[in-house]
Amino acid sequence: MKRNVIITVAAVLVLLVVYFVVKGNRDKGVSDILVDANQGKFQVDVETTGELEAKNSVVIYGPRNLREFRIGQVKIDKIVEEGTEVRKGEWVATLDRSDLMNKLLDAQLEVETEQSKFTQTKLDTALQMRQARDELINLKYDIEEKQIILDQSKFEPPATIKQNEINLEKSKRAYKQASENYDIKRRQNIAKMQEVNTNLRKAEKELDALNNVMSEFNIIAPEDGMLIYRKGWDGKPIKEGSAISAWDPGVATLPDLSVMISKTYVNEVDVRKIKIGQKVEVGLDAFPDKKLTGRVIKVANVGEQRPNSDAKVFEVDIQIDGRDDLYRPSMTTSNKIIISQKDSVIYIPLECLHSKNDSITYVYKKEGLSVKKQEVEIGENNMNDVIILKGVSAADRLYLSIPDGYEDAEISLLPELNGKRNIKKQEPVEDKPKEKTITLPDGRVITVPADGQGRGKGMWNRKGDKNDSPKVKADSTGK
Repeated sequence: MKRNVIITVAAVLVLLVVYFVVKGNRDKGVSDILVDANQGKFQVDVETTGELEAKNSVVIYGPRNLREFRIGQVKIDKIVEEGTEVRKGEWVATLDRSDLMNKLLDAQLEVETEQSKFTQTKLDTALQMRQARDELINLKYDIEEKQIILDQSKFEPPATIKQNEINLEKSKRAYKQASENYDIKRRQNIAKMQEVNTNLRKAEKELDALNNVMSEFNIIAPEDGMLIYRKGWDGKPIKEGSAISAWDPGVATLPDLSVMISKTYVNEVDVRKIKIGQKVEVGLDAFPDKKLTGRVIKVANVGEQRPNSDAKVFEVDIQIDGRDDLYRPSMTTSNKIIISQKDSVIYIPLECLHSKNDSITYVYKKEGLSVKKQEVEIGENNMNDVIILKGVSAADRLYLSIPDGYEDAEISLLPELNGKRNIKKQEPVEDKPKEKTITLPDGRVITVPADGQGRGKGMWNRKGDKNDSPKVKADSTGK
C-alpha cells in the first residue's frame, strides 16, 4: 500500500515537471528570442541595384537638322536586333519618311513656282527694256527731224523760226528724260531679276537639303561594334516603333566593352555617405557566383525623380575593375558601396534597439535569471546591425523582443550620457504598443515590432525601404 502511494506521488511530480518545462519552452519559443552581441569587423555599406553599360561608346545618330524643316520627332520603321555585331558602313535602321515626303513634295512645288516666276519676270523685263530702247531710238529720230525743219525755216518769219526752235528743244528734252527713265527702269528690272533669282535659289537649296536629309533616313554604322539600343527619357529602350527627338536624334550606340560601369541610383538619405573613390563589391544577377570589384567615379549633384517613383534619387556611376567577355550592357548588378570598415567593434541586430521618448536608446540584456533594461550609446549602422559604443559587452545575451513583465522596468542609465540626452515629456502610450520607431545616427528612422511577433513577416521596416525582413541569429538552443 505504502509503495503504491510513493509511486503515485512520484508520477504526479514527474508529470508536473514535464508540464512546466514544456510550457516554459513553448512560451520562450514564442516571445523570448535571444541573440549574442558580436565583436569583430563591421562594415558600413549602401546596397543598390544598377545596370551595366559601357563607359565610352559611339552614338549612332539619325538626321541632326530635322528642326530646320519643322519636324519634331521621327518614328523608327526598322532597326537591326539589339546585340548584333555590325561593321562600319552597314545598314542599321530606317526612319519613317512620311512627314519628310510631304515637305519634299511641297519643296518641289515651291521650286517649280519660283522657276515660273523667274521665267515670267525675265520675259517681262526683256519686253519692257525693248520698248524703252525703241522709244529712245524714235525720240532720237524726232530730234533729227526737228533739226531739219529748223534749218529749212531760216527764211521763214521770225515767229515760225521761234516755233521750230521750241519744238527742237522739246524733242531734246523728251529724249533726255527717256534716257534717264531707261536707266532707272534697267536698274529696277535688274533688282526684280535678282529677287526672283534669290527666291529660286532658296527653294532649290531647301529641296537639295531635303533630299540630303532623305538619304540620312537610312542610317549606317559609323564604326564596328555591338549595337545597343539607346534609352529614352522614360528609361525604355528606343526600338522599332519608337520615336527619336529632333533635339536628340540618337538611335543606338556602339559601346566600348573594354571599360564598363554600373549606373545606379541612391536615395537622398544615403547619398551624403557616397564619395568618389569608394570601393564597391559588385555582383551580376546573370552570374551569381562571379564577384567583381569597382569604385565610385561619379556622384550626381542634382537629384531626379525616376519613373513610377515619388522618391528623389541621385545617379552614381561605378567603374568595374578589369575586363571580361561575359560583361554585356544592360546586365543587372547588385552593388555594395563600402562606406567604412571598423575592426574589433561590438555590434548587435537593429531589432534589439528600443527607444524612450526619442531620447534614450536601450536594450533588454539577460543577466543570469533576470533581465536588465540597459541604456546604450550607438554608433554607425548598416542595413542589419548597429555598432554599440557603450552599454553592451561582447557575448552579452540580448532580447529581440520585450520580455514579459519588464516593459515598465527602470532603465539603467549610462553616466557618460548625462547632460547629453534630449529628454522630452513622456506622452501616454498604450499598454502594449504594436510597433516602435528608432532614429539611427545616419538619420534613418526604423520601425520594429515591440512584441517580436511580427519578425520575419515584413513588419520590420526602415523609413524609405520596402518590407525587408532582416536576418537574425538564434542562440544555440534555437530560441
